[in-house]
Amino acid sequence: MDVLSTVLALCFLMAVAYRGYSVILFAPVAALLAVVLQGPGLLPPMFSGVFMEKLVGFLKPYFPVFLLGAIFGKLIELSGFARAITERVTHILGARNAITAVVTVCALLTYGGVSLFVAAFAVYPFAAELFRAARIPKRLIPGTIALGSFTFTMDALPGSPQIQNIIPTTFFHTTTWAAPKLGVVGALFVLGIGLLYLDRRRRQAAQAGEEYGEEASPIPVPVQPTETLPSPLIAFLPLLLVGVLNLVLTRAIPGLYPKSFDFAQAGVPGIPPLDTSKLFALWAVEGALLAGILCIVLFALRRIRPQFASGTSLAIGGALLASFNTASEYGFGGVIAALPGFRVLSDALSHAIANPLLSAAVTTTVLAGITGSASGGMSIVLAAMGGKYLEQAAAQGIPPEVLHRVTAMASGGMDTLPHNGAVITLLAVTALTHRQSYRDIFAMTLIKTAAVFVVIAFYYLTRIY
Repeated sequence: MDVLSTVLALCFLMAVAYRGYSVILFAPVAALLAVVLQGPGLLPPMFSGVFMEKLVGFLKPYFPVFLLGAIFGKLIELSGFARAITERVTHILGARNAITAVVTVCALLTYGGVSLFVAAFAVYPFAAELFRAARIPKRLIPGTIALGSFTFTMDALPGSPQIQNIIPTTFFHTTTWAAPKLGVVGALFVLGIGLLYLDRRRRQAAQAGEEYGEEASPIPVPVQPTETLPSPLIAFLPLLLVGVLNLVLTRAIPGLYPKSFDFAQAGVPGIPPLDTSKLFALWAVEGALLAGILCIVLFALRRIRPQFASGTSLAIGGALLASFNTASEYGFGGVIAALPGFRVLSDALSHAIANPLLSAAVTTTVLAGITGSASGGMSIVLAAMGGKYLEQAAAQGIPPEVLHRVTAMASGGMDTLPHNGAVITLLAVTALTHRQSYRDIFAMTLIKTAAVFVVIAFYYLTRIY
């Protein structure tokens, strides 16, 4: 009965997420359904003492990253920098390399700190023009944007400022640059196989005589200004600044602060000491994003001023929604992990897969698929089993950096199932359906899932990380 209640709760959350219902509303409902089977008297204590504590505990360290990332992405869009970058890359690569051009632009934006949702809006108009000029079917655009935005720049490349690469830092005391060589190996695998797959699909369509197709009415994309675009060099500067400063701060901050900060010694009594060892990577990313925002304001104040208030309001709303979605899933995971049924399942999984890397990879990608969220699924797993994985890895001589990279990449494996919010948004932006284009998105899902096990195999063969 204990196991059944846990499984039913997971299935219920997956079902409501697939149908598009708010996770903020239904994650606590799903968790409490599992609790009520243990005993109705547990409901209030579990809600206040576990679900809400976990929800708030997630927001406390991570909300600033969501907020700064959303504002950074919105200002990149309003300033015209995203459009300038897109046009420059597509001009260099040309229509004959339309797929590579779109993947490159998406990768530059997302690795530079732009939200993958913003990247989809920013890139689609230019992707449509390129694909039409190259006579490539429009139905291949979602798979192409997915490869550039949802895969290797999200969780494989070291230093990525995306939340999927940040969450493991607080559990494993690592940085966003953890296991850089493994990350590059995984990224090259995904990029290479992904481009080969998309080119094969393009050639198949060409042989069948299929061209771009009729243009449906996509959801409105931001209106672009008709004035001259910014210099591409200036447009690239904020992205470059975020990447470089993230690396610099990652190395510098641990030398500036002790692992435990004593407020009393700093002249502020009455505040408990702060464990800063889990926060260094977060501070580095936050500092880098803040510098990127200031850079955009400095170079594009005139462009962003008319829409600054409305644009940042939209960005803040998006950050609130995204962070509370993930925090609700984290609270759900905390409740489930506290129940006897989950302990039975986790013990069974630990015995079935003794290797911590394989266990973390399988469990993370399964729960990411169930919840339709890379960050949500990973948060559930690490909240419940992160400490255990760390102990097992230490016992087997596996560095925590390797565990970080494998877990982060696994979170971006099966997360892009049909009910994933990013998938639904991408199809809405391009005015295509799951029937038309999900096949190619799912191919990217399979490729990035396979990449996790390629990385694990590479580590055991070479011990390079």
